[in-house]
Amino acid sequence: MLYRYSRLALGRLAVFVFPCLIAAPLAALAADEFPVSAAQMQSLGVQVQRLEKSGDSSGQAYSARVVLAPGQEQIASAPLAGVVDQLLVAENDAVKAGQPLMRLISPELGELQLKLMEVNSSSRLSQKALQRERQLFSEGIIPERRVQEAEATAAQDAARKRQAEAALRLAGLDSGRIRSIAEGGNVESTITVRAKAAGLVGDVSVKPGQRVQQADMLLRISNLSKLGLEIQIPSARNAQMATVKGAPITVMGRTGVQGEALSVSPMVSDNQVLTLKAAITKGAEQLRPGEVVQVQVPFAGANEGWSVPLQSVVRQGDKAYVFVRTDKGFVATPVTVLASARQTMRVRGGLQVGQEIATASVIALKAAWQGKGGSN
Repeated sequence: MLYRYSRLALGRLAVFVFPCLIAAPLAALAADEFPVSAAQMQSLGVQVQRLEKSGDSSGQAYSARVVLAPGQEQIASAPLAGVVDQLLVAENDAVKAGQPLMRLISPELGELQLKLMEVNSSSRLSQKALQRERQLFSEGIIPERRVQEAEATAAQDAARKRQAEAALRLAGLDSGRIRSIAEGGNVESTITVRAKAAGLVGDVSVKPGQRVQQADMLLRISNLSKLGLEIQIPSARNAQMATVKGAPITVMGRTGVQGEALSVSPMVSDNQVLTLKAAITKGAEQLRPGEVVQVQVPFAGANEGWSVPLQSVVRQGDKAYVFVRTDKGFVATPVTVLASARQTMRVRGGLQVGQEIATASVIALKAAWQGKGGSN
């Protein structure tokens, strides 16, 4: 009797347990699908859009910042300690190479000029002494040692003269003025700071009457004829970055502006993006350093994925989803974001041509999905 009862109990338990085990994975698979009727869609204002394959071959769109190309910026610094006497340019002024920028009054300049006069005089005397010693040696009056000592003295004086000339050249004096000072000409009281290359003046950091030390920054000059781009690429594209080098870059909304991809940063930023550097090869006059533009980068397989409205993609944790219309309602379909530009995104996932995705009132659908027990 006990045996028959046990068999009956086990049979009833199996009838209850096995359907539950079968239903469990089915419930998990269907957890991201939830019912929404046509009336509910109309009440919530849900709108859908049909998926179409993009035929755009120009590349993905990404944000980029316009920057100066390497070597296109110069700093005008104080050659000697002194006082700013006069500013000859203002910010945003265009200057040419060699154009005066400002004048400085420096006591050190007088000391350098006096030193040049002294060493030039010593050098002349040592050269005359060397000629005399050589003449006496040729007549057999003095030993050769005297000639060698005179040669050493003349060489030392010539080296000191070259050093004094170099110091004045670094201070901003030209070669003609240096020769005049060496011969006893008038002593300069001011230093004229000049532009080394053409460009646009910016960041003037001094005022007349201000005291500066040697090597202090006075102003900055930028050459805007050569610009570059720093393009922000999602790290998901890391495997394709090697195919981009040398590829043409198109600046969207700027007719005739083109660039060329150069290199990619080895590090990923905190925002999980890579920085692709590019040079502007045409139309740089339409851009300004610091502005943010949209560019197209032609990765290999640029047409992969789907172009969807920005508002159609929702986030749940670290994953992205779109809501695909089904016979019963919607299903939350996971996608990978490949690019984002303006009001569109390019995503990759289990989507098909002809499917419809929600593009309006997506937040309401997300609430309904989570209430159903969607992915967490």
